[in-house]
Amino acid sequence: MHHFYETRARGMVMSEQGASVIALLQINPTVGDLEGNAARLERFIQTASASGAVACVSTELAICGYPPRDLLMQSSFVEFAQNAAFELDVPIPSLIGTPTLPDNVRSKPGNGVVLIGNAAPAKIVARKQLLPTYDVFDEARYFESDDRPGIARTLNGPLELGVTVCEDAWQVAGETPSEYDSDPIEQLAEWGRQGVRLDATVNLSASPYHSNKFHTRLHVARTASNTLGHPFLLCNQVGGNDDLLFDGRSLVAWPSGEVVVAPSWAEGILLVDLENPMAARWIAMDESQGSILHLAPKDVGLGENNVMDELADAVVLGLRDYCQKSGIKRIVLGLSGGIDSAVAACVAAEAMGAENVLGISMPSRFSSQHSIDDALHTANALGMEYASIPIDQHHDGLEQQLSEMLEQGASVAQENIQSRLRGILVMAHANAQGRMAIATGNKSELAQGYCTLYGDMAGGYTPLGDVYKMEVYALAEVFNRRAEERGGKPPINKSTMTKPPSAELAPDQRDDDTLPPYQTLDGILKLHIEEGWSAHKIAENGYDLAIVVSVLQRLEANEHKRWQMAPAPRVSSRAFGQGWRHPLASKHDWRR
Repeated sequence: MHHFYETRARGMVMSEQGASVIALLQINPTVGDLEGNAARLERFIQTASASGAVACVSTELAICGYPPRDLLMQSSFVEFAQNAAFELDVPIPSLIGTPTLPDNVRSKPGNGVVLIGNAAPAKIVARKQLLPTYDVFDEARYFESDDRPGIARTLNGPLELGVTVCEDAWQVAGETPSEYDSDPIEQLAEWGRQGVRLDATVNLSASPYHSNKFHTRLHVARTASNTLGHPFLLCNQVGGNDDLLFDGRSLVAWPSGEVVVAPSWAEGILLVDLENPMAARWIAMDESQGSILHLAPKDVGLGENNVMDELADAVVLGLRDYCQKSGIKRIVLGLSGGIDSAVAACVAAEAMGAENVLGISMPSRFSSQHSIDDALHTANALGMEYASIPIDQHHDGLEQQLSEMLEQGASVAQENIQSRLRGILVMAHANAQGRMAIATGNKSELAQGYCTLYGDMAGGYTPLGDVYKMEVYALAEVFNRRAEERGGKPPINKSTMTKPPSAELAPDQRDDDTLPPYQTLDGILKLHIEEGWSAHKIAENGYDLAIVVSVLQRLEANEHKRWQMAPAPRVSSRAFGQGWRHPLASKHDWRR
């Protein structure tokens, strides 16, 4: 029998459960797993019904997981998904997100919502109207939009619910990059003014996470509820699918400004009484309990976690879900004794269990003794497997074979031999032992090309690939604190935290020999990548123009490496990957 955990909102008093209790099903689906997702939905709905809910609302495309991408271009997949949603065996009326088949007026599938368990045949009640094509989204490639929001009448009341899907609610709050031709929330509000009775409006969502996204989502919910004049319920997906993360935090907003928010990074059910915000309950369907957050009208609080704790949770969940949903059970990575590999090891140990992580130290003639010692310290403190494989013998042999070419002054070639030897050793362990190798690079280094193709970039996943260098140091503090709170030894020692960053591929090599200090580099990169600022605008905000230009030139020159990088969990507002579509071969004058 499945065990679930129930918590009440802090400081709240339960009210009588009535005919207006709706359950938001905050689930973590696996893309493409129609049978597994259907079983998950049935289990959640049965639990919600037993807990007093009279209706349930799922996340966007819950039956197939979001985003299914080009699976949607297979007509059979859309048919199987729609049928799986129609055939769910549930005890109470439930709104389920699913792709829907084209019909007589549509040539493409719809991003739809079906009403099931309503003592009547299952039916499609809504299709998404606003199809985003910006940032990580490409929904117009797969779907055809509808021209109106849906209305669902459920039994046990009856409840009359407006039905929208994710982006449909964002235009009214001015949170879309450009205006669409219609506004589903305004349409529902106009129907209300014309006498159509709605008890609430629901929004089936798969809103990807990035830092500060919750504040935007909160603004959307409050604006929608205020516009509609009734409660607005947003049910958001949780978990990692490929490079996208979903933080959950399903929420309900009332016209009064009150908001109830579900926990982040946890599967569960948010039970909400439309008539009494104080009666909200959270039923955790996994081991992480969490608690409801209640926001007063003027609150804009983020929740329980601070920013860096949230970032740590995000990258851990990204790696964990990527592995679990891919059937990967064990990890291997290179341990250099530097800050990046140490933090990557912490992420892997927390995501997979330290006993399932192997760290390999591969010292060369340029490796300092403190780096060797620091790598061993991290492995021992985490309790992970550890191996030391010196590479000097292999390095010497290759240098002899390539001596004529290397005498021509190919210093980069000499340095990269070491990195690629390490990549070979890590990948050999991955292949021989059924592990996945993870790359340890961070966003700052990937932006500047301070990474070696087929060397330290080798691997199936890059857990820190959207984390700037200075954020890596902040994450080290988080993982050290968490270890101490558990009564353990901090895995990242003072030497690792304080020594000058270096790839140690040449004598006395330091990153700042050729790069600006990472505080400066990160500031420039954030303003350009995430804010879209030009070199001159960045310079006008306190940075030296020559340094800015050199950073942007290196960014452009190394696009070919980022096209080949392993996927990384998206935690910033603009990550390398789907949301970064720069040309591979280009030439731009950054001084203009």
